[in-house]
Amino acid sequence: MSSCIGNYKTPYATKSLCPECLKTIDAKVKVKGGKVIIEKTCEKHGTFTDTYWSDVEFFKRAVQDDFPGTGIKNPRTETKHGCPYDCGLCPNHKSHTALALIDVTNRCNLHCPICFANAATAGYVYEPSLDEIRGILVNFKSNKPVPAPAVQFAGGEPTVRKDFPDIVRTARKVGFTHVEVATNGIRIARDLNFAKAVKEAGLSTLYLQFDGVTAEPYKIARGRDLFSLKLQTLENCRKAGLHSIVLVPTVVKGVNDNQLGDILRFAIKNKDIVRGINFQPVSITGRINKEEREKMRITIPDITKLLEQQTDGMVKESDFYACCSTVPLSRVLGPLTGKPGVEFSCHPACGAATYLFIEEDGTVNAITHYVDYHGLIKELAKRQKEGTLEGQLLDVVEKFVKDETIIDMITTLFTEPSYEALGKYSRSSILIGSMHFQDSYNMDLQRLERCCIHYGVPAKAGVRGPIIPFCSMNSIHRAGVEKALGVPTDMWVKSHQGVSIGPTEVGGIAEKI
Repeated sequence: MSSCIGNYKTPYATKSLCPECLKTIDAKVKVKGGKVIIEKTCEKHGTFTDTYWSDVEFFKRAVQDDFPGTGIKNPRTETKHGCPYDCGLCPNHKSHTALALIDVTNRCNLHCPICFANAATAGYVYEPSLDEIRGILVNFKSNKPVPAPAVQFAGGEPTVRKDFPDIVRTARKVGFTHVEVATNGIRIARDLNFAKAVKEAGLSTLYLQFDGVTAEPYKIARGRDLFSLKLQTLENCRKAGLHSIVLVPTVVKGVNDNQLGDILRFAIKNKDIVRGINFQPVSITGRINKEEREKMRITIPDITKLLEQQTDGMVKESDFYACCSTVPLSRVLGPLTGKPGVEFSCHPACGAATYLFIEEDGTVNAITHYVDYHGLIKELAKRQKEGTLEGQLLDVVEKFVKDETIIDMITTLFTEPSYEALGKYSRSSILIGSMHFQDSYNMDLQRLERCCIHYGVPAKAGVRGPIIPFCSMNSIHRAGVEKALGVPTDMWVKSHQGVSIGPTEVGGIAEKI
């Protein structure tokens, strides 16, 4: 049976990957049992079915606010073999870079079973030089029509590099106003001087691995209890003046999905430095049978439902909107700043978010308590299309916003648009989001074509294009890219005596970082 869901009529045909051979195969996204599922068949390896979006009603709501992006005008590769083999970015890609990602090493001071990259098991060390990193940053800034506005340094564990403060300074010099690091926090927790050094270098935000508020999730997902270290990370951030932390739980069914409400309460308690939470449903790498996969698989609607249940309705599923719903707002801010607006134009199934406002009396309300958000973005989009928005912007805001304080905040953003104004806005709220990165089992190439989170790699012969969408990097290209650009571990260790490539102490944390 077919049904129309926004711009999508299910079942709709797409392309996906065979999880066994990683070849492109036909797939269908369809409704079954109240869920949206993806089904595909490889002639050699058989049929695969996976949950695409665990609630069809939420999916209907998400795709109502689907606003595709403007794409990129200067792709780095040609279209030869088709998606996802031409990454990137190829001429067919439909979203520009909203967040630039650079893996500065695949070394780590942990050994987590759910990690994408680990030098200790890969057999090589991938660690671009500072000059190569500068080249990647410059390449991202050359994107047209929208230069990449923000960069996240990732890995491995970026802070194991002794020159990490220099890397942050380099990003600032190249022109990135927002510089963040995805980190487990161990180095920050153990070394206050290091925390001060990266703050002084210009680090904006700590994107902190944070799987729960008790020992158990860390023991399962990370190999040991890290919770006390997470608390020390926050304390050292306070002391160093690093007042922008995003908590990043990797959510695995049966491991930490019972702690989502507690994580949110923890964030609110630490609202002086915690700016947001990004709940990330686990991406399943490697080969795994259907039964084991279903035990782990969790999608965005599962997370929003659990948050509503575990907070007694303090935040509701209906408070969450697809990330691409913000595109009309971006298209307002762009002309006001005199720069092209940054569009989070990913596929509706990629992510959802809401803002929570914490009143002086401790009351917590989602932005939907104050704003008819759906009405606002639809009206903005309508007037943008008609060309009737000029001179009417504040009238539109006042029509759909119910609170004077929020009107003042939005007016400030629209009349004095700047990074500083956005920072002031974020300090009065906590952003709660969930981004579900794809794996080879649930891959939809229509989603991949709209990815707006992109990896940058050194531009060298023998590797793919220098800007690669997140999900294709981790599902397909990572091993080849890093092997081509990496150094065998034995050779690297000989030339870097005394430097660890992975965990060395009993318990799973390397002492030498």
